Amino acid sequence: MGKMKAGIIGAGGISHYHIRGFLAAGVEVTAIADPNTERAKALARSFQITSVYDSCQALLKANPDLTMVSVGTPNKFHAPIAIDCLNAGLHVFCEKPPALNAEEMVRMKQAAEKNRKFLLFDFNNRARPEAQAIMEYIKSGQVGTINSAQAIWIRRCGIPGFGGWFTQKSLSGGGPVIDLLHMIDLALYFMGFPTPSYVLAATFNNFATDKRFKGPWGIPDAEKPVVDVETAAHGLVTFQTGQVLFFRNSWAELNRREEVSVTFQGSMAGGMIRRLFGRDGIDATAIDECELYTMENGLPVNRAIMVEPDEKMGREAAVVNFVRTVEGKEQPLSTPEQALILMKIIDAIYLSASQRQPVAVQ
Repeated sequence: MGKMKAGIIGAGGISHYHIRGFLAAGVEVTAIADPNTERAKALARSFQITSVYDSCQALLKANPDLTMVSVGTPNKFHAPIAIDCLNAGLHVFCEKPPALNAEEMVRMKQAAEKNRKFLLFDFNNRARPEAQAIMEYIKSGQVGTINSAQAIWIRRCGIPGFGGWFTQKSLSGGGPVIDLLHMIDLALYFMGFPTPSYVLAATFNNFATDKRFKGPWGIPDAEKPVVDVETAAHGLVTFQTGQVLFFRNSWAELNRREEVSVTFQGSMAGGMIRRLFGRDGIDATAIDECELYTMENGLPVNRAIMVEPDEKMGREAAVVNFVRTVEGKEQPLSTPEQALILMKIIDAIYLSASQRQPVAVQ
């Protein structure tokens, strides 16, 4: 049996991680699709990939021998492309967020089940060595029940361009709540993805048109930019288990500096993962702290968990896990069921903010 073959849908920056992940897992990448064919051709040349197409449909038609694809497009296209690929009999690795909303996520989940194919998502922070080290403590029972957690991804000057797809709700689904959902997802991962009950949230759009709050990366500004998403959000999620989750997400807010962290309090131990940045938005300078908080011999003890740094920030490791899942060699790091819970919470965050009252999660 020869190598499995993969296609890449979307030739943006994240696709480099997808391709390298496939190659590291022994998968041959044979085709790339993107409406911007010049960008796709440049990416193909850099990885010696032979075939380039201007659409997902063209790629699928011309490559019946593919086993899997990755989807790295603007958020609006995640669900329709993933569903098309699943219906074509392919396993799908999709960028975050899973979809624009829970309704789309339901259709994606149904397509995966109907076609008996794997659908995984790039929740790369789960794949980071720090997160996996923490999970070993949780799985072993040393943390006990996680009663409460705090998920934070806040920026001071981090709007990813004015008028690109990030700032248009029709294309992105929302602002930092949906863009920076990684820490909310990671907290849910540690907590065991309990069933949510209620959400109370508020969103803000201060600085949404203030160019001083643009991040040091992202999409170039449009001439007449559309910015109709939030720039900050705060809220609380309660669960049927009695657990609670507090979150803060922002692109533009008068914080001291960027902070990315999950902290939790368990019945036997607490813990924290926090990423420190050289300056706002520059991932390459990240240094992760990873700690557990316990009581030992009658005294408070802080344990520093030491792991090898991952400069790829789990992005390639998440793709490798996807391939190993398809091969039957590993358990999936993410599932459609978990993605649906996450999207239901995000829907409830926006609904609560618009109604200015708590809402039940359906």
